[in-house]
Amino acid sequence: MKYDNISQLDDEKFRRLTGIKRITFEIMIEIITQAQAVKKAKGGRPNTLQVPDMFLMTLEYLREYRTYFHIANSYGVSEASAYKTIRWIEDTLIKSGKFSLPGRRALYGDQIEYDVVLIDATETPIQRPQKNKEDTTLKKRKSIH
Repeated sequence: MKYDNISQLDDEKFRRLTGIKRITFEIMIEIITQAQAVKKAKGGRPNTLQVPDMFLMTLEYLREYRTYFHIANSYGVSEASAYKTIRWIEDTLIKSGKFSLPGRRALYGDQIEYDVVLIDATETPIQRPQKNKEDTTLKKRKSIH
């Protein structure tokens, strides 16, 4: 399958193609394989694709922004199957907790330095010329009845 073709690449080209290092790829494959073993222990139909190919399909979706239709045609599965597989792999990796990003609070921590900006918002009268009748001249319109 596709993984057989790219497994022969050296580490630099592998990272350029997939977007992740080979070591990270293998760790993720282990997590997905364990999750699939738990899922398939209950029984069910075997998958059309092997785990590395399913993960490559997910990486193509995330990295290249390809549509499910294009990915499904590349891997020889249905569009619905591609969608379900990609969502399952994303959820499995998120649930593992090894590849989640820190939350917003972790980024702030105790290292925050606040810059205080004060704005004077008091009301001040605007000086405008006063209107009076001497300055404005009214003109009568004769065309209006």
